[in-house]
Amino acid sequence: MRSPLPDRAVSHPSSRIADLHAHVGTTVTVRGWVTHVRSSGKVAFVVMRDGSGILQCVLVKSQVPAEVWERFAALTLETSLAVTGEVRADARAPGGHELGVVDLVIVGASPLDYPIQPKEHGIDFLLDNRHLWLRSPRQAAIMRIRHEIEQAVHDFFYARDFTRCDTPILTGAIGERAGLFATEYFDEGMAYLAQTGQLYGEALAAALGRIYTFGPTFRAEKSKTRRHLTEFWMIEPEMAWYDSNDNMQLQQEFVQYLVGRVLERKAEELKLLERDTTMLEKVTGDFIRLDYSDAITLINGKGSTTTWGEDLGAEDEALIVADYDRPVFVMNYPKQAKAFYMKENPADTRTVLCDDLLAPEGYGEIIGGSQREDDYDRLLGRIHEEGLPVDEYGWYLDLRKYGTFTHSGFGLGLERTIGWICGLHHIREVIAFPRMMHRLRP
Repeated sequence: MRSPLPDRAVSHPSSRIADLHAHVGTTVTVRGWVTHVRSSGKVAFVVMRDGSGILQCVLVKSQVPAEVWERFAALTLETSLAVTGEVRADARAPGGHELGVVDLVIVGASPLDYPIQPKEHGIDFLLDNRHLWLRSPRQAAIMRIRHEIEQAVHDFFYARDFTRCDTPILTGAIGERAGLFATEYFDEGMAYLAQTGQLYGEALAAALGRIYTFGPTFRAEKSKTRRHLTEFWMIEPEMAWYDSNDNMQLQQEFVQYLVGRVLERKAEELKLLERDTTMLEKVTGDFIRLDYSDAITLINGKGSTTTWGEDLGAEDEALIVADYDRPVFVMNYPKQAKAFYMKENPADTRTVLCDDLLAPEGYGEIIGGSQREDDYDRLLGRIHEEGLPVDEYGWYLDLRKYGTFTHSGFGLGLERTIGWICGLHHIREVIAFPRMMHRLRP
């Protein structure tokens, strides 16, 4: 049953649910979607959401026109509606207010076969219906936390006089060894979806001093772990005159700021997610710094078979952080385990000046950072060693040819960070429409 919107003859001011505190004692119209209905025969209750909050609406059969009561009877899960009534403060009601209904208008009916019902559903079913699953309170809470973290990213760097820069998504130069999405690019040969904005960020740092990029990145890795997506978002600062120690200090301050911001402003969402915040509250003091070689000794003592020279896997990272209650820097990895652009460690030329920041509670790497190689000949040698096309990196080598400078940077994986802060098992829930090895829709 559908009726015209209540913006006809006698209209009332509209309000979001979050703003009802300013309208107590007055009559307003609230628009949203039905989450629950129940009736005793004489009194009926409609619980609705509008994206800003939850509201309980009360209809007394003897006090509303017959057609309004009939419309109530036609309500189903996710029906969109406009409800008009007096705002009453009620500490027992969701959000602290309820609406005494005088009018109810159905805007868009919702058939009884709405796919997501209040029962258990398998993850594949929920992902197939992701466009509707997002309406659930849990998923909405995650999206609000994601928004808060994204805003906090911009606030953090703005306060430190960094310049936000945008770098290409289609590129001819790659930053990592594998995991490339490639496409033919007119007459220019192959183009790749960007794995990182870092190389371009280095050029921008030479112009602006301190910059950051924030955008989508792509990895064609055939991985189905709980920590991998093929499309994800990265925050990548690049800083002129920062060495490796400066870089790690900034990473520490950044992560502490993001965690503190969510604890301060999104406590209700964390509560809805049933997130135990005990460990998050400890992300305040200095993070542990552990040399790669010491990390190998540590994990070998716990049964890992990873040997010196190999990159650390998820199980290795979990073994490392198990001894600590805050994030851990693992520093100075072997050269062969890391990307070509990382600066050789003068104290041990087998290694490079880099760090991975591992989140506690088994969430693993959330940041990868390094001091960049600023010596032209060494960088050229590394490009040759990796078998990369020198012509594609001519512009990148120019940064060392024309006024080279000490510089460092890092990349924070947004989805992994959100997953850790929210306490989620799989990062597929922290992005609106996840792209994974076997999932391209919806």
